[in-house]
Amino acid sequence: MLIGVTSFFRDPTVWEHLCNETIPALLAANPDGAAFKAWVPACSTGEEAYTLAMVFDEAVTRASGLGKFSLQIFATDLHGDAIDKARQGMFGRAVEDALSHERLLRYFIVDGAGYRIRKELRNMIIFAQQNIISDPPFTKLDILSCRNLLIYFNPKLQEQLIPLFHYALKPEGLLVLGSADTPGSYNELFTPVPGCGRIYRRLDASTQRVANYFPTKIAKAAQPSSIEVTTMTMNGNIQTQVEHLLLKAHTPAAVMINSDGDILYIHGRTGTFLEPAAGRANWNIHAMARDGLRYELADLIERANRSESTETVRELLFKDGAASLLVDMTAEVLREDAHSGHNLLVTFNASPMPARKRGSRGADPRPQELEQQLTMARLELQAVREEMQTSREELKAANEELQSTNEELQSTNEELTTSKEEMQSLNEELYTVNAELQSKVDDLSLVNSDMKNLLNSTDIAVIFLDSQMNIRRYTNQATQLYKLIATDLNRPLSDIANDLVYPTMEDDAAEVLRSLVFCERQIPTRDGRWFMVRIMPYRTVNNVIDGLVLTFVNVTELKLLEARLTPEGGSLK
Repeated sequence: MLIGVTSFFRDPTVWEHLCNETIPALLAANPDGAAFKAWVPACSTGEEAYTLAMVFDEAVTRASGLGKFSLQIFATDLHGDAIDKARQGMFGRAVEDALSHERLLRYFIVDGAGYRIRKELRNMIIFAQQNIISDPPFTKLDILSCRNLLIYFNPKLQEQLIPLFHYALKPEGLLVLGSADTPGSYNELFTPVPGCGRIYRRLDASTQRVANYFPTKIAKAAQPSSIEVTTMTMNGNIQTQVEHLLLKAHTPAAVMINSDGDILYIHGRTGTFLEPAAGRANWNIHAMARDGLRYELADLIERANRSESTETVRELLFKDGAASLLVDMTAEVLREDAHSGHNLLVTFNASPMPARKRGSRGADPRPQELEQQLTMARLELQAVREEMQTSREELKAANEELQSTNEELQSTNEELTTSKEEMQSLNEELYTVNAELQSKVDDLSLVNSDMKNLLNSTDIAVIFLDSQMNIRRYTNQATQLYKLIATDLNRPLSDIANDLVYPTMEDDAAEVLRSLVFCERQIPTRDGRWFMVRIMPYRTVNNVIDGLVLTFVNVTELKLLEARLTPEGGSLK
């Protein structure tokens, strides 16, 4: 719902301070003259904007010794009907209670049952429909009057608009707020003007500080982990598929993992080979693998991911407490279709080390264990090197992406600068066109005034009709014959009461329209007067017939003279 509460000189103390101190100080800071700009958002039906224009005009009048000053006011509102009413500048008799008699005489003219803003004051204001929340603001302003609007917004929206006002104002610009509005916690952006708690002066603040007040990031919605995603997208028959494969391989202990090593499914007794890691629960096979298997298992899974085929490690010596075991591990890639990612099935098959194995490798298994540890250390070192190389490549790629992003941002900034310049150029062109149109309107008003004075000075009653015999225009003398008022325009002439004894007027007018030959008759009135009635076609500048012109010349004296001369010398011709 839109709230349109407004009036002239609302909160008089604020306007008195603006008129007597704030605006005169602004004028004194520019003794050579200047063109100021102001913005009045949420102007409703225009009273706030017209009040600001009056206050500025009064301040400029008192500062007559300085240069030439002007103020361009941009008044905006979300409500289109309110803006249309504000543009008309027409107010009822109620303004007599809000304005002094001197201001009424100076800035208003009486128009019917109300008052209309004078053209000089109206030309200072441009009214436009705007949404202050989503539409871009006006910039390089000297005054911004936003009174009693912020109280209707929530705190988050206020935190966005106050820095926006700071951006729109020039250095040392003035922010005028309502009795219930404040800049809130933005003390580094505005400071109150001494003597009035509703007027604030813009302070210089760092760009980084101001930018922090605008939301620049949108929190990303929490994404499920890769384990959750994979678990949610698991095919319902994975268990059947895994059990079928295990039965073919004599049902060894096995786990189903994804390409990152996250465990999706466990089959059989895997406690000999895997154990939960200490701390927060981690279902990754690399964290759960026992020490004697960790590096060989990591190498096995990496080779399987790279080749996307089955990889095997045979007779790996592994100690489970005091027992020595030979472990065979297999990693087999599983795909559900050609486009989706792959999972791996890792199986473990352990058997005790036989006596002949021990004999063939020596009575003491210690050298074999040391050799195996050396191999694991080499594998670990190789894995660390590959990870470091991968990290370097990722950092290099990230650096290139950041450079590319920086170039894109610079290009975007240049485009925005160009767009701003184009908008400024377009704005200047619009100002020029507006000035030309205003000049044309003034010329047209002057010509209209000249035409009206010419027609009235001839003392001849003239009525202009269109092709449908409707009244288009008339002179003041025509009201002596026809009972015409201002609202009779565009009404048929036959509907208007008149004093002429001329029943065939409509027929004569229709004949003139048809034949384009003028008609002239002497017609009496009911009160004894005589008029020479001439009906002529109305021709446009393009020589097009577009109605009729009726002229009524008073010939009463001529008829009386003719009546006196008739008995003596016959009729006067």
